[in-house]
Amino acid sequence: MGNPVVHFEILGKDAAKLRDYYSRLFGWKIDTDNQLDYGMVERETVEDDGETAGIGGGIAAVPEGHEGMVTFYVGVDDVEQALSQAETLGGSRVMGPEKVMDQLEIGLFADPEGHVIGVVNPGS
Repeated sequence: MGNPVVHFEILGKDAAKLRDYYSRLFGWKIDTDNQLDYGMVERETVEDDGETAGIGGGIAAVPEGHEGMVTFYVGVDDVEQALSQAETLGGSRVMGPEKVMDQLEIGLFADPEGHVIGVVNPGS
């Protein structure tokens, strides 16, 4: 199997409104108890066996002056290598590598048609 999709992200101008919307629409539990006020969407627990379904994600505000976006993140061993490979194959680097909360290293690239995709190394 190739690299897995490990996270999704919904960014917009009014994060609180988006969190309320998706929470009510899909019944998502969203936790904003963190220093970035980043709404972490929990994975669903399936029945009583403790197994989880789906991928976790986040809902947050975009930086001032940026448009909202929806993207997903692919788990990689080396963020810089993944971004360089994306560029070699005709994509363009949008951001990164960048450390987030001293726990994650992330990057964003645009594919040849302009879709923004993230890469993340959670063990950095």
